[in-house]
Amino acid sequence: MARDKSIPPKSFEEILAWLNPDRDEAANIYVQLRNDLTKIFAWNRCADPEGLTDEAFDRVSRKVYEVRQNFEGDPKLFFYGVARNLIKESPKRVKKQVSLVDTDLPAPEAVEDESAKMREECLHLCLQKLGAEKRQLILDYYAKEKQAKIDHRTEMARQLGISVETLRVRVHRIRGTLETCIERCLDRMNQKK
Repeated sequence: MARDKSIPPKSFEEILAWLNPDRDEAANIYVQLRNDLTKIFAWNRCADPEGLTDEAFDRVSRKVYEVRQNFEGDPKLFFYGVARNLIKESPKRVKKQVSLVDTDLPAPEAVEDESAKMREECLHLCLQKLGAEKRQLILDYYAKEKQAKIDHRTEMARQLGISVETLRVRVHRIRGTLETCIERCLDRMNQKK
């Protein structure tokens, strides 16, 4: 793949320096950040999570010199903001892609159905492993759609006596635990096959 000329040559070094002054620690943060972004895109059902992760880093690379000067706080938050924008743009990208509807490729429906059943089974198992309070919190958090979702989450935070941001952090941690549990469960199921 040809190198994007709009990305400055030293931007990767600048990103690492921004993530952490210690180069080894910065490298670890970089790898974890890539994994986190890929998971975020996958959880949001984006068509190409790895490609969108690359795009997020490319966008940051183009602006890292100017953003780093004035940005306050954890630089990972800037990456998450770029990812959020890419998720919003994702449906537009899908419309631009070529449709494979009329091709003669066999549809692996049985495999997809089996995979979906395994994921659902693992989700239920992992939800049961959570404490009742955490399980109820995450189920309530994802219960609504669109504006009702926003209103519901605001009300949840008010009832818990915390900010919406603190609620997001709590749910993010629970979701991370669930993701890990589901991945392990799927691995065990696939090994049994």
